[in-house]
Amino acid sequence: MFRKHLQTGQIEVDGRTFVAHYFEQKTARGTRRFSCEVLLDAGDRIILDDDSLTSLQAKIARLAPATIFSRALAAKGTSNAWVAA
Repeated sequence: MFRKHLQTGQIEVDGRTFVAHYFEQKTARGTRRFSCEVLLDAGDRIILDDDSLTSLQAKIARLAPATIFSRALAAKGTSNAWVAA
């Protein structure tokens, strides 16, 4: 099963812009699945999927900022732990 690239978009979170690639894939049963890869860093990405492109775009708009903020908080917590030690 191969993925077909549908579009490339951008997501802005807290003044930073992230690239989002949208794909379509046919399943073994012949239905379509849509996925999105939001590139955060060279080796770091968020991957989400859904049954419809519209629903996937809504999911990305809701979950990508939460994931990015969560990772930022985790990084701050780790760096503070090293400073305190």
